[in-house]
Amino acid sequence: MPDILSAPLVVEFPFTRSLGPVQSAFLTGLRERTLLGVRTADGRTLVPPVEYDPVTAEEIRDLVEVAPTGTVTTWAWNPEPRRDQPLDTPFAWVLVRLDGADTALLHVLDAPGPDAVRTGMRVRVRWAQDRTGAITDIACFEPHDGETGTPAPHDGTFADPVTGIVTPARLDYTYSPGRAQSAYLEALEGRRVVGERCPSCRKVYVPPRGACPTCGVATAERVEVGPRGTVTTFCVVNIKAKNLDIEVPYVYAHIALDGADLALHARIGGIPYDQVRMGLRVEPVWSEGSRHPDHYRPAGEPDADYDTYRELV
Repeated sequence: MPDILSAPLVVEFPFTRSLGPVQSAFLTGLRERTLLGVRTADGRTLVPPVEYDPVTAEEIRDLVEVAPTGTVTTWAWNPEPRRDQPLDTPFAWVLVRLDGADTALLHVLDAPGPDAVRTGMRVRVRWAQDRTGAITDIACFEPHDGETGTPAPHDGTFADPVTGIVTPARLDYTYSPGRAQSAYLEALEGRRVVGERCPSCRKVYVPPRGACPTCGVATAERVEVGPRGTVTTFCVVNIKAKNLDIEVPYVYAHIALDGADLALHARIGGIPYDQVRMGLRVEPVWSEGSRHPDHYRPAGEPDADYDTYRELV
């Protein structure tokens, strides 16, 4: 039996978004140790605030300050915190309905153990020492037996309001490609490209998926394709990606390898970005020690006729 391929993979990128007046007030308020919600037309106070009423879809702007104390409505114990979670010691994920609010806020509770957590317990905000206008300005919640707070109107006006945020997103996982893609990857190591043919519609899929997405039947017949192919469509990239050592602008394209019925995604090099075009004939360029082509470059052939690849655009 062949070895089962697997590899640790990380998908990571910064998520950037601008803030409207409601979210801006909420996050700026956190920086100033002020908790804000919004009041709907039927009198409910929503925390965290939203810009549109979830029942009527009407825009809402009526800000209300709520208390930094509240009640746990439900919880789950986390015995093994992961990287970049709010606390590095075991804690409880909690939904807290702040005093004056009608909805619950998801955050963490610093507690010595699961026996110290219960639905209905009273808690209060522990503020972070350094606050920037983010949900992490609430360091966590902690048990509290003091007074209950009351809501009060707030105009949402702060000096130097937060108008945008950048949130890192990261997913760590182990990928196992399965039979079809394992064969594809092993062929790439020998600088060959192998797909699989559907026994029903006879289309050749590269990379292979193990089943035909059109017919829904398993594929097993392996077919070597390429290495040359045709650019079916493309885009010009003008934004430099973090940790990617490629100067902008550059081009990514869908390339239909000769003999394949599915275009794959790859970078085009060896030609100015503004000379890349549909129908351009290209060939792979392999880097030393690489298991896949670094990019594709012009093959020096006449452009392909549109009718030969129009079904793959």
